[in-house]
Amino acid sequence: MPIVRIELWEGRDNEQKELLIKEVSISVSKALKIPPEQVFVLLYDVPKSHWGIAGIPASKKR
Repeated sequence: MPIVRIELWEGRDNEQKELLIKEVSISVSKALKIPPEQVFVLLYDVPKSHWGIAGIPASKKR
């Protein structure tokens, strides 16, 4: 049972997240030759203010 953890900036709608979960599950199941039902995908929405790039919060970058 593979677990795929994806961290992304918050702000995407549920439709986008559902599509991401579906596509990742399909890709992993094909690569590992297992049913998609055995693939777990965890999405973590992180506020840009909690994500640093080069010492600066992403919320302060363009």
